[in-house]
Amino acid sequence: MPDDGNRYELIDGMLLVSPAPGARHQKIVAKLVVKLDPSCPDDLHVLPAPFAVRPSHTLEVQPDLLVCSDSDLTDKLLPVAPLLAVEILSPSTALNDLNTKKAVYERLGVPSYWVIDPDVPTSTVFEFGADGLYEKTVVAKADDVFEATKPFPVRFSPAELLGTLK
Repeated sequence: MPDDGNRYELIDGMLLVSPAPGARHQKIVAKLVVKLDPSCPDDLHVLPAPFAVRPSHTLEVQPDLLVCSDSDLTDKLLPVAPLLAVEILSPSTALNDLNTKKAVYERLGVPSYWVIDPDVPTSTVFEFGADGLYEKTVVAKADDVFEATKPFPVRFSPAELLGTLK
């Protein structure tokens, strides 16, 4: 793939190209790393994009942030589903994040999928329900305290992820 600042993902052989993320997007990713990493158990890793999840030669996604097991990780990529995938919505990626990538993460068996909307701000969590499909389990808005248990306990409010970029 060319090194042109775009993000390239391959979903069932279809190439998705996204522009480089903006300041609000990157601020949220940075704040999430700062929030998650201190609580992360030693046998897990918190990794921001770009880092490839490539379970097959026809599928490669790059979540904005992921948590994976040390035993699953290689130097170059993650060949299995992460324990957590996080996507930060932006106008150019929102439809893919809420539909295509959500379906891919569900199919791969990603136990927890978080979607962060910087415009509201909102954190939405999808986890597997009794029917084996994703269901919304948490929606936290603005200053609501968001308490996650998977893949490990962590607390924050969606508004604090923006820092001074309100």
